Amino acid sequence: MSTTIRVVIADDHPVVRKGLRMAIEEDSGLTVVAEAADGAAALLHIEQFRPDVAVLDIDMPKLDGLGVAREIGKRGFTPAMIFLTMHVQEDLLQAALDLGAKGYILKDSALLEIAAAIRAVAAGNPYLNSTLTSRLLQRQSARPPETSPIHRLTPTERSIVQMIAADLSSKEIAAELSIHYRTVENHRTNICRKLGLEGANALLRFALQNKHNL
Repeated sequence: MSTTIRVVIADDHPVVRKGLRMAIEEDSGLTVVAEAADGAAALLHIEQFRPDVAVLDIDMPKLDGLGVAREIGKRGFTPAMIFLTMHVQEDLLQAALDLGAKGYILKDSALLEIAAAIRAVAAGNPYLNSTLTSRLLQRQSARPPETSPIHRLTPTERSIVQMIAADLSSKEIAAELSIHYRTVENHRTNICRKLGLEGANALLRFALQNKHNL
């Protein structure tokens, strides 16, 4: 019985697909059984060839990689999936994991890591490349702690505090957000109440001290 790991690759850029195929087939235990330039074709190839591993670009025409994952899950067959992306976004990573992805790789390191990733996920192990892990950890460490008063603010309130730190007046902030300046004044009052700030310049001081954490 053959131990060759069968792979379908899907990416809308021919040069990327060619590079992936070459990198994958340098490993004699891996073979690419089909390529696809869009999500719809990827779905057809996966259904036809039933590969061990599907390597899916997140951003593809007709059906993106996440959409392909949803569809093959509905049809009752799910190869081990590796997602390729240019994006360091936790929500995309979480969406991929929720759909059963085993691997997640940034494109700038894909050619170096794809063979190892395929072998890992085919064996049932997760694979998250080191560059992505490092960047996510940096983002986590840059966040204000959950106990920070900033976490009490809504996204709109945070934007207003950022603009206050940039020395914009209420009327200028209102113009930026396309709202009435009195609405901005109400937001300022609510922000001060949430943060326990009192005094004419307390909010400005807070905004300047925390502008890098917003």
